[in-house]
Amino acid sequence: MTYEEATRFLKDCEGYGSVLGLDNMKLLLEGLFNPQKDLKFVHIAGTNGKGSTAAFITYCMAAAGYKVGRYISPAVFCYEEKFQIFEAGSDGNTESRKVSSVFITKEDITEEAGQIKEVCQNLTSEGKNHPTIFEVETALAMMYFRKKQCDLVVLEVGLGGRLDATNVIDTTECAVITSISMDHMTYLGNTLAEIAWEKAGIIKPGIPVVSYEQAEEASTVIKARAKELKVDLLIAEFNKIEISRQNLEGTTFSYGERKNLYIRLLGEHQVKNATLALLSLEVLIKKGYKITEQQIREGLYQTCWSGRLEPIAMHPLFLLDGAHNEDAAVNLAENIKQYFKGKRIYFIMGVFADKEYDAILKHTAHLAYKIYTLTPNNQRGLSSAALARAAVNYNKNVIDSVTSANAVWSALKAAKKEDIIIAFGSLSHLQEIREAVKNSEYLL
Repeated sequence: MTYEEATRFLKDCEGYGSVLGLDNMKLLLEGLFNPQKDLKFVHIAGTNGKGSTAAFITYCMAAAGYKVGRYISPAVFCYEEKFQIFEAGSDGNTESRKVSSVFITKEDITEEAGQIKEVCQNLTSEGKNHPTIFEVETALAMMYFRKKQCDLVVLEVGLGGRLDATNVIDTTECAVITSISMDHMTYLGNTLAEIAWEKAGIIKPGIPVVSYEQAEEASTVIKARAKELKVDLLIAEFNKIEISRQNLEGTTFSYGERKNLYIRLLGEHQVKNATLALLSLEVLIKKGYKITEQQIREGLYQTCWSGRLEPIAMHPLFLLDGAHNEDAAVNLAENIKQYFKGKRIYFIMGVFADKEYDAILKHTAHLAYKIYTLTPNNQRGLSSAALARAAVNYNKNVIDSVTSANAVWSALKAAKKEDIIIAFGSLSHLQEIREAVKNSEYLL
């Protein structure tokens, strides 16, 4: 198989849709000799904060000298981003080594995809369903991380938890549940309790669970499931957080007995995600993983996560953010008030049609001087015209820009160097935004 044939196979797999359930995934992995059984996992479910929490855990464990695989979906900036391996450099100083990551190579994609395609053909010839693209990519991640002999894999759930393809694993070291809110209701349920039940599906007998401080409706479900399976449940206590300094460079905070921790990811919600990661690290330490206090601090400090209030240009300040549901919009609005009070702010927005975009607008639109709408380059994308019609209910200064390039060009042309531009609404168009900004003639 060539790389072109591999990418064509993966593209064809997109046609098999998205199907919740574990049976097909188990058959696929059995055909590949169960690569997941040779790996150890931190398994992360939740509505918001999965990626950031995964990043904090990944960097801290890598800073401690472990080879850490990380599998995320969707990718933001390139396909290979889904499959990364993180390690600390070998400069001799075990307490403050720089963590770096490598993406999967074309050669590795080709090799793994070739084996997966053969198993898929065998399954369909036996009358079984063809695996979905997410099942195929999850299997690819397992094979890749096993081949590279990762010490630990930080694994993000794709959708829900209980019936998600990632939930076939049975060598979890720690299960983590991030913030739960209303999202993907078509698949997961129409109440917070129903959604929490699906997320809590990653809880397994004998495996400690770490949870965000949830709303009562979700917390009750998680506590009941943990009690039923007789597992230890650690819940982040946000009242123990003390923020001492917060600016556009980062945040200094204390959590319980840990004083003066520093993270560069922006926003108070990222401090909460960091505390969730700290609890997860405590679980791993109790399981025998060796990580010092200094390595934890270094890991937190080095953690970066693209597309999360990420500055990509300075004059004017241009930020990318992945806010794509109501809770994330609330966090974004709080961050705008925290960091940009009194500033003139331009929004660039594109959303998926199946998201509660009116709720996103309700929390954010009034904060903008002007809003430019775009249509995401995705079959789920809401048209820029439809988003503009919704936005004018909250802000009369709305421009239908249609494309990412037009929106960036218009916003940069209008903004002065002291203004702020924030692109958000979906992760799907952030790379297009980044490229358009990079090529702009209007940056000072």
